[in-house]
Amino acid sequence: MTFGASAFAAGPAGRGSAGPSPAPRSRRAAALGCIRLAALLLALGCLAGTLWAGLDDRGTALAFGVLVGIGEWARWTGAEVREAAPLGAAGGLAYALLGADAGAATHDGACQVVTVVCAASLLGSVPHIAAGRRPTLDHLARRVLTVGFAAVCFQPLYSRGVLERWGGSAYALLLVALLVLTALCDAVLAAAQAHARTGWPFGPLLRDELRGLLGIGSAVCATGAVMALAVAVAGLWALPVFCLPLLLTQLSLRRYAAVRATYRQTIASLARATEIAGYTPAGHARRVATLSQAVGRDLGLSQAELTVLEYAALMHDIGQLSLVDPVPSGATAGLPAAEQRRIALLGGAVVRQTGVDPAVAVVVERQADPYREQPLAARIVRAVNAYEEKARDSGPGGPLTALEELRLATAGDYAPDVVESLARVLWNQGCGTERLGQGGDGRRAGLSDLARGWVTHG
Repeated sequence: MTFGASAFAAGPAGRGSAGPSPAPRSRRAAALGCIRLAALLLALGCLAGTLWAGLDDRGTALAFGVLVGIGEWARWTGAEVREAAPLGAAGGLAYALLGADAGAATHDGACQVVTVVCAASLLGSVPHIAAGRRPTLDHLARRVLTVGFAAVCFQPLYSRGVLERWGGSAYALLLVALLVLTALCDAVLAAAQAHARTGWPFGPLLRDELRGLLGIGSAVCATGAVMALAVAVAGLWALPVFCLPLLLTQLSLRRYAAVRATYRQTIASLARATEIAGYTPAGHARRVATLSQAVGRDLGLSQAELTVLEYAALMHDIGQLSLVDPVPSGATAGLPAAEQRRIALLGGAVVRQTGVDPAVAVVVERQADPYREQPLAARIVRAVNAYEEKARDSGPGGPLTALEELRLATAGDYAPDVVESLARVLWNQGCGTERLGQGGDGRRAGLSDLARGWVTHG
């Protein structure tokens, strides 16, 4: 099997250079800057329009502004979630879709809606900005653009009387349709921001965002629509009443996140048992888990699949606890295939005893199988574990030597696409001069240099 003219010859970025050029990173930064600039221009334009026309329905503007501000102030700062400030998001959407207040038509307009939501979000975000939480700027940009989209779609139609003939259920269905479009817009923005910040593939990020709409996203949209309809009939007193279910939902999600965090800590502590017992070097499981997740993201795994991958990578060596004689340095990659499979099966049996997701046990059990018979997560764990062991024991040139050995073994032991993804991840994480060393002519040795003219047989 010859790879001299294959993807390997193109290097980790597939461009035949000594490594990926800085262009993709600069393009991602430019994309993130464009999103922020668009939000800034929209906010400034709406502020100018509001100052020119004056503030209408000040009581309504104040009520919704307070609601959005409180929602942003109470933003979730713990575990990663799709919507960190559900109350603020629902309040902003309700204001954008507000047509009447206690039966009387409102004349707030799209400019005033965006201005009020932007000002309230800024005030509510002051504690987060003071604490140095960097994603705050992107969060505000996303909020302004999302609310602006909903307001521009709804307010001009309402103010011109186009929606007067839409009554009852038809009007409610219109709000739902606008909310669906707004939610899709928000999902695209969130995925684009995450892609620009991290460089992870856009497709899987968007897929995870769309899946998130079925959870807290649907609750936010439903609450926004119900609040807009309720205020139109009952007035501003409906706001605190219909905020309560969302507050309880947010509290439940916080508790669920705390349970998940404890669960993850338990798994991490269990994974350290091999290190404490002296079977594996300190930090080995964590390094394998971190690098496996990066490779999984590069290959487009979903968030649920990444969670399984993380847990399996943390516990991939737990089968060594059943060994009478420890493997030197815990390096299982150099053992005979039969011994590797025996340790993997022992590890899978231990994982099943812990009550962890059975999918994790399957990955642990099959990490020593031939890669053509493995699920993708097991392929990743096997390749990353072998790389970590080989790089650790190969001296100053360890990373390059380890990648060379992995690539030469792609005929039967390691999946070529996983090894190539690993090379991309290592380069993007900064494995340049300090990690990958220098070429013999003094230039930086690129990962693609390893592939030129190689022939592997299988």
